[in-house]
Amino acid sequence: MGSIGRASKALKSSKNIYLHYISSILSPLSPIHRPNPVHSFPDLHHFNWSYHAYCSHSRNHSSKDVAIDLSQYPTDRVRNFSIIAHVDHGKSTLADRLLELTGTIKRGHGQPQYLDKLQVERERGITVKAQTATMFYTRNFEGTDTNYLVNLIDTPGHVDFSYEVSRSLAACQGVLLVVDAAQGVQAQTVANFYLAFESNLTIIPVINKIDQPTADPDRVKKQLQSMFDLDPIDALMTSAKTGQGLDQVLPAVIERIPPPPGKNNLPLRMLLLDSYYDEYKGVICHVAVVDGALRKGDRISSAATGQSYDVLDVGIMHPELKPTGVLLTGQVGYVVSGMRSTKEARVGDTLQHYRSTVEPLPGFKPAKHMVFSGLYPADGSDFEALNHAIERLTCNDASVSIAKESSTALGLGFRCGFLGLLHMDVFHQRLEQEHGIHVISTVPTVPYMFEYSDGSKVQVQNPAALPSNPKSQLKASWEPTVMATIIIPSDYVGAVITLCSERRGEQLEYSYIDRYLASDLVKLDILLNGQPVDAMATIVHRLKAQRVGRELVEKLKKFIDRQMFEIIIQAAIGSKVIARETISAMRKNVLAKCYGGDVTRKRKLLEKQKEGKKRMKRVGSVDIPQEAFHELLKVS
Repeated sequence: MGSIGRASKALKSSKNIYLHYISSILSPLSPIHRPNPVHSFPDLHHFNWSYHAYCSHSRNHSSKDVAIDLSQYPTDRVRNFSIIAHVDHGKSTLADRLLELTGTIKRGHGQPQYLDKLQVERERGITVKAQTATMFYTRNFEGTDTNYLVNLIDTPGHVDFSYEVSRSLAACQGVLLVVDAAQGVQAQTVANFYLAFESNLTIIPVINKIDQPTADPDRVKKQLQSMFDLDPIDALMTSAKTGQGLDQVLPAVIERIPPPPGKNNLPLRMLLLDSYYDEYKGVICHVAVVDGALRKGDRISSAATGQSYDVLDVGIMHPELKPTGVLLTGQVGYVVSGMRSTKEARVGDTLQHYRSTVEPLPGFKPAKHMVFSGLYPADGSDFEALNHAIERLTCNDASVSIAKESSTALGLGFRCGFLGLLHMDVFHQRLEQEHGIHVISTVPTVPYMFEYSDGSKVQVQNPAALPSNPKSQLKASWEPTVMATIIIPSDYVGAVITLCSERRGEQLEYSYIDRYLASDLVKLDILLNGQPVDAMATIVHRLKAQRVGRELVEKLKKFIDRQMFEIIIQAAIGSKVIARETISAMRKNVLAKCYGGDVTRKRKLLEKQKEGKKRMKRVGSVDIPQEAFHELLKVS
């Protein structure tokens, strides 16, 4: 049999899914026009390689097309959680490992920090946009497998993007608070903790990077307990880089974080979390279904604008867009509804079924713009291109305020409000990288308030709007200030006070939170037969002295062996004994050799034994085992 014959016989025994592909190759080769097998397939091994490569591609493609039935995941099997932390404490790396553990992405495939999709995020090594990924996790408990749908939201760590964090937390019932085992608790750790705490979310502390040589997990545990009142026992010890301890994360999420509180039988209510613009689909909205269910083909309306839309596509991020045709209560996913204008997708809006009446969801706290800057096209003729790019970009970043303005020197432009200098810098970089727009930005300023002699008050964001010599009309002026509480190590107090004074800061209060305070302390001595044991002395508060002393002497009584003489264990403050225990002496029968005789002989032996015990008690030593010291440490 020739090469074609052997190949055809092998193909006939393969799965039917590949027959169409093979027939499409062989069908043009009729028996009359079929070329010589030697010229057609000079290398059968090459043919087999091509065949197997196609098989592998088909399997991967078919696995991606498997439909996901979300009805298998009722509300009690749904968990929504976010990862929050300070900058560079390992949020995105931990998210990668969780996606790999659940099979959502393949290990080694794709880029590191998979959820950091923007070019600016890749270049700067920071997270700018919160990203959502749906994972399917099977947990085996007592021999029974239970399937869970887990929505993971990776959030930024820099303070300028705290608005992204607040939007993410609105869709969650719990968070993983990641802390670097070497760096410990830092500024955004504190800020993000209180964002989650104010939202009444379950907080699971995760101490990451425990594989580092400078890691000190015990110190970080104490920080978490002293600053946030988090139990050190609840902290998970992980290393997202090596994979150590990651098998504890998802079980902790399932056990500690409650399911979404929504109701299936109520009318549809969805919270619009985020949106971005796609050139082919239009505005894609990320939503969290609070109540009810959403299906493809439904007609929905916006509570904020009143406009209605047909649901063209609905699904989950797994981690890319995965159509499911439905989103049920408590689930997080995306909706394509034909929105074409960025003004229609208002972040924090409530989406509902058309002509249904529901109570709007609370949404988010409004963003507070700290820095204002003018943006102008480098070429004056590119104003429309800049306008179009800013509209697209503000759909991704709702925390930017935009207002048109004109300048004598630069022409038409925009006055933009940002949450900080990094936020402004990232926005400029995204305009250039994602939209190819070259801009000129003015010096960043903060808003000021001016009052004139006629009683009018004007807020000025652009210095050009203020007259150069307004003294004849100006009555008063105000600048923005903040009431700040700064918690720093004592080594940096001087430098920070200098920095605040240079910014005309006024110091209202200065105190040490980890220094000495007045307290009623006493020395608690442990005495054995009246002799103090210096290794067991301790300093305690006077109110706790009696309880601690009683516990100590009881522990010692259990672990000190009996001697030939009586041992008295006492706890004392100065000359005052506050607790006592007695270990009775071992008794030797000195009368065993006396089988008869006068009673005075027996009494003489007993008196001699009594005197010997007194002498032993006076000059003898008590052996204290090592276990006794360990028990005393546990008590203290």
